[in-house]
Amino acid sequence: MTAKRKWSADVTEHSDALDLEEHVFESHDPKKIAASLKRSAEHSDRRKAEPFQSAMSMLNFYINRAGKNLPAKQKKVLEDAKDELRAAFGRPREN
Repeated sequence: MTAKRKWSADVTEHSDALDLEEHVFESHDPKKIAASLKRSAEHSDRRKAEPFQSAMSMLNFYINRAGKNLPAKQKKVLEDAKDELRAAFGRPREN
């Protein structure tokens, strides 16, 4: 495993802002991912941004860091989780 890969895995597993459920990004249910991220963001007392922004940032970070190693089917689930996260926080859907 490369140092870069270890770094991003470490951030995902040991975020200073959010305490994530184990294997949350491996779920095949976008609603479950969104609900877990929302819960983590709302309960964190270490985050620096609003809960929505912290949750969305962590989701985007994971998608970007997984890059080419992320199967297309799972990337679609994670992209759908963005819409579910927006809905969970009552934010308008992006076009």
